[in-house]
Amino acid sequence: MSGPIVSGKSAGQGSRGVQVNEAGSEADGGEVRGTFGSGVGTQRPDPAVTAVSRETSAVVVPQIPPDPGDTPIGRAAEAAVGARGGGPPWPRPSRCRIMTIANQKGGVGKTTTAVNLAASLAQHGLRVLVIDLDPQGNASTALDVDHHIGVPSVYDVLVDDRPLAEVVRPVGEMPGLYCAPATIDLAGAEIELVPVVARELRLVRSLKAYDTSDLDYVLVDCPPSLGLLTLNALVAAEEVLLPIQCEYYALEGVQQLLNTAELVRVNFNPGLHVSTVLLTMYDGRTRLASDVADDVRAHFGASVLSTIIPRSVRVSEAPSRGQSVITYDPASSGAIAYTEAARELAMQSAGAR
Repeated sequence: MSGPIVSGKSAGQGSRGVQVNEAGSEADGGEVRGTFGSGVGTQRPDPAVTAVSRETSAVVVPQIPPDPGDTPIGRAAEAAVGARGGGPPWPRPSRCRIMTIANQKGGVGKTTTAVNLAASLAQHGLRVLVIDLDPQGNASTALDVDHHIGVPSVYDVLVDDRPLAEVVRPVGEMPGLYCAPATIDLAGAEIELVPVVARELRLVRSLKAYDTSDLDYVLVDCPPSLGLLTLNALVAAEEVLLPIQCEYYALEGVQQLLNTAELVRVNFNPGLHVSTVLLTMYDGRTRLASDVADDVRAHFGASVLSTIIPRSVRVSEAPSRGQSVITYDPASSGAIAYTEAARELAMQSAGAR
């Protein structure tokens, strides 16, 4: 008996698929007509289908079940698990990496970068200390560490020679993450340090006296200036992490920072170098953002991380809750981007300890 054959399973096909004729499918609107051999006798084939079949070959359409996890919600859940620290720990550097996050232009994401990289590294098994050198204390706020007047802070370390160990505080609910907070007192530190001998070396001396053997990263968050606080940070660090906003104005001040870093390298810290450049606040809707990213990559080459941090409302909201975006909304685009940037940073390490 003859009947229609559609692209699906029939009684005798099992799971191997269905043989259909492409040309015939187009001719009759997607339904291909042919004949089955019933085993009792030979049926007369349809002449139209036979004529077409001589000119074309059969195509097998496999029956592939859809992947239930390959959905927008599934992908977001997978990304959220990764941002929360799922998977094996990231490799530890051979020794503690001291990195200054600096750019004299304000609003390029220095503090946001310091906090979120630190949180992501800590969630993946690394131990991180954030030193807040900005008198505004935004990094301390985002990490929910007390930094009101009277709290032992970085000011006491720089001005009064207080041991750094006495001001470092653990970050609640984030094992392996620590913060040396900044208070508003730090705003006057640059003036108070003017008559002090070797004022550029105050931070590096306190770090050398601090036991960093159990730390993997020290991230120093700088104010938006090239003053004495930033100078102390550059002298104390081995590496500079340079966040660059994907806008034209952000490019103008980069050369001045590089010149300052070179002066520090020649006079105080021969090992200082710009090891990492991170593109922030990327708006994919604009041609300007793409052009700035291309210019930065052309100038800095392999130092630029592959990951670009997009503009994200969640990144801006997180500090108001005393959190990093990594814990505030791990499935957001900002959290996923910072997690990937932190992973790249960890993979720069020469080898596991």
